[in-house]
Amino acid sequence: MKKHGINGIRPFSALIDACWHEAYTLQRFLKDVIAGITVGIIAIPLAMALAIASGVPPQYGLYTSAIAGIVIAVTGGSRYSVSGPTAAFVVILYPVSQQFGLSGLLIATLMSGFFLIAMGLARFGRLIEYIPISVTLGFTSGIGITIATMQVKDFFGLTLDVPEHYIDKVIALASAMPTINWADTLIASITLAVLILWPRLGLRIPGHLPALLAGTAVMAILSWFGFSVATIGSKFHYLMPDGSSGNGIPPILPQFVLPWDLPASNGKAFDLSWNTLSALLPAAFSMAMLGAIESLLCAVVLDGMTGKKHHSNGELIGQGLGNITAPFFGGITATAAIARSAANVRAGATSPISAIIHAILVIMALLILAPALSYLPLAAMSSLLLLVAWNMSEAHKVLDILRRAPKDDIIVMLLCMSLTVLFDMVIAITVGIVLASLLFMRRIARMTRLSEIIGESNDNRLVMRVSGPLFFAAAERIFNELTNLIENQRVIILQWDAVPVLDAGGLSAFQRFIDTLPPETELINCDIQYQPLKTLARAGIKPITGKLAFYASITEALAASEQKLS
Repeated sequence: MKKHGINGIRPFSALIDACWHEAYTLQRFLKDVIAGITVGIIAIPLAMALAIASGVPPQYGLYTSAIAGIVIAVTGGSRYSVSGPTAAFVVILYPVSQQFGLSGLLIATLMSGFFLIAMGLARFGRLIEYIPISVTLGFTSGIGITIATMQVKDFFGLTLDVPEHYIDKVIALASAMPTINWADTLIASITLAVLILWPRLGLRIPGHLPALLAGTAVMAILSWFGFSVATIGSKFHYLMPDGSSGNGIPPILPQFVLPWDLPASNGKAFDLSWNTLSALLPAAFSMAMLGAIESLLCAVVLDGMTGKKHHSNGELIGQGLGNITAPFFGGITATAAIARSAANVRAGATSPISAIIHAILVIMALLILAPALSYLPLAAMSSLLLLVAWNMSEAHKVLDILRRAPKDDIIVMLLCMSLTVLFDMVIAITVGIVLASLLFMRRIARMTRLSEIIGESNDNRLVMRVSGPLFFAAAERIFNELTNLIENQRVIILQWDAVPVLDAGGLSAFQRFIDTLPPETELINCDIQYQPLKTLARAGIKPITGKLAFYASITEALAASEQKLS
């Protein structure tokens, strides 16, 4: 293997060396330990809540944080990223788990890992720069709205079967409001209040743990008075390898499993066939696309916080390896989590060791705290996800775009948001990028203008200047305008000094304009820049005596026109 690896991608050993090229001292290790513990405290409840929201038991979220968290930390291209289940995936994972069960979800995750590795090997890491902020903000806000809507049922303790489509979901939730459980509502409200108010205390301990403790304390008081509250232990059950069963979370390490050997949604054996894999393919591609976007956005955010640089293609390969490995231990789809990664940096992390320690803490929680975690109320978990949804929506940025951005960006953002909520993320991103591209081209096309050079034109000579790119969206209009001005003119001088680009569409329009010139009219071109000149040369455009001429400067073109007219 060469120094820079395959296709310019550095080998993983080089990535690790790049992450840890400074001397790794005891002081750095202690900082990583503190950061890892801090992020682990945040990750444990969030991993469980996100697994529940994705339609699977909470332990699978912990398995994801533990296994994928370690693999991606070691092999990824960003030294500060912390990976695990994230809220963005919920809108994709939940329908898959409902239709195909846990086995289908794990297989889709496995397929998404191969997609991510292919993206990294194809060096797609830099393409994140070409996705407009109006698109990313639109679909992340839409995901936030969807996640918040999904938490209404547990927040208020409603009794209903939640429909699949968003509009039906909203109608069903509104119809079920008379079934509100005031005990669940009180627990959720107090948990949410602690989450919101805790940062104002200025303490370094994350508010997730105190909020859950407060919610659990309220549940204990309510249970004392005979109120019934749904908990992880009351909703989820497990079967141990020895045949024994239990409630809540099994206190064992992640076990190696073959994803296709797990039961499907109907409780029967999973049908590992081409038809099933084809049905899972769109979801797997959606997971890979979202994982790539979120992990690279996270890496860019961390670069801004730390002044370091990530390796984008290496990050995609690391994410792919994590999502290939995790399903064999029960882990669902993972990617870099922006909030947890930012907390990792703020807590003083210096290397990927902090992410590994966070994963070890999750494993310890499985072994030691599993019985206690089973007492967590579902209403409190819904409050965690409501805050995640609010942070993900980035309402302040949405309002800022609505107030200050151009109308085109506002349209793209609102369309992406609506499509994400009503349909899915892939449709939203695809339509958003296409629409944003078309609106951008229209904006650039309007910048291409044709203007007369005052003082140089006369009755027999028209001197014009083109400003802006002569590409397919602008060239036809420019040469049509010029055609309307050349009547009774013997010489037309066209100055190209402000034309940076001439594409195939512009070249075609230019050739048609030459063909339509009156027999007695000559077109003189001057000041042609390098790229347009190269395009004309490759097309074989040559001077035609008495009809088409080229000069290096406007001065030479004017002198030649004077000679012709005289």
